[in-house]
Amino acid sequence: MQHGQTRVSNANMMTLSEKMARFSWALFTPMCIVLALSVVVLYSAGHGSWQPFALSQLTKMLLGFVVFFIAAFSNIKLWIKSANVIYAIALLMIILVTFVGHTGMGAQRWLNIGFITIQPSEFIKIALVMALARYFAWMNSVEVAQFKNYIVPGIMLLLPFGLIVMQPDLGTALSLGLITVGMFYIVGAPKKWFIIAMILGIMAAPVMWYGGMHDYQRNRIITFINPDHDARGVGYQINQAKIAFGSGGIFGQGYMHGSQSQQSFLPEKQTDFIYTMLGEEFGFIGAFTLLAIYTWIIMVLFWCAKTCRNRFGQLMCFGFMLNFFIYYLINISMVLGLMPTVGVPLPLMSFGGSSLLALMFGFGLAQNAHIHKDQQLSAKGS
Repeated sequence: MQHGQTRVSNANMMTLSEKMARFSWALFTPMCIVLALSVVVLYSAGHGSWQPFALSQLTKMLLGFVVFFIAAFSNIKLWIKSANVIYAIALLMIILVTFVGHTGMGAQRWLNIGFITIQPSEFIKIALVMALARYFAWMNSVEVAQFKNYIVPGIMLLLPFGLIVMQPDLGTALSLGLITVGMFYIVGAPKKWFIIAMILGIMAAPVMWYGGMHDYQRNRIITFINPDHDARGVGYQINQAKIAFGSGGIFGQGYMHGSQSQQSFLPEKQTDFIYTMLGEEFGFIGAFTLLAIYTWIIMVLFWCAKTCRNRFGQLMCFGFMLNFFIYYLINISMVLGLMPTVGVPLPLMSFGGSSLLALMFGFGLAQNAHIHKDQQLSAKGS
């Protein structure tokens, strides 16, 4: 017992060198590999030039590493105490987007704060995970089975969910909902609730179809069911993606030699459809390698969660694991034509700063939980 108390005491007073000794290189390494691969593909997307994508993304990565190391090496108590504040700030930014947001590609998703333009919906995913981890961390098995204890988390989801749907951004709203449902399952919510929620979701589908979706969103679903529908309009992007991905074969057409991407037949090749470009130039081998690295990341995050002795860190790791998995599941399913087209970037790969910074912050939090995995925490973070 005395040995356990000493270990907790040491965790409370860890120096930077001690934190580095607990640092998970198994999580840091695949993250860096994907970031490097992103620069390689974005350089090709710029037709063999650092501009306009690769150099800009490198700059954002440098800022991302600053965010990552701050999140990783701060005292975990800081994130417990500030979880609700971070959620409130992220929600406030989404509210601001609704009234003064910048519109692009038919959606009002970006907030211009002078020196930078950000997409708040990317940050609310991490903020919600932190807030839910803090909320559920000190509940016992009886409390997590009581419906009243899910009213506050439900409100925490519905507020940003509704605003994001209005932008409109169904892809991000779907991600947010799946992350929250996954968190409810992890903390131990009764399984019958999920069955009821599924039935209610099916019943609400017609209302959503006729009253909650725009024409272009309905057309995307129709095109998903019938790929030949409006092949030169709504279906153009996904059809070109399939052509590009299929033409890559086993080994690909070669770096910077993809016919669809280099001749600009593939829209959004640097953002949502970057996986298609990877498949075209590097073939099945390249596409499968990225999936293997993503699986590596998921396995390490799962291991970090399972080995964490404090509930807050454990739930934070599980929540970020869900976030990361849903990110790439939706994106890759979309570009392969396995689900309708939605605006969800490929994690750590797609061009853009908001998703990158949010994800690197999440990786930092997961590292923080791993570093402090033996630290016992109270509800006040003391």
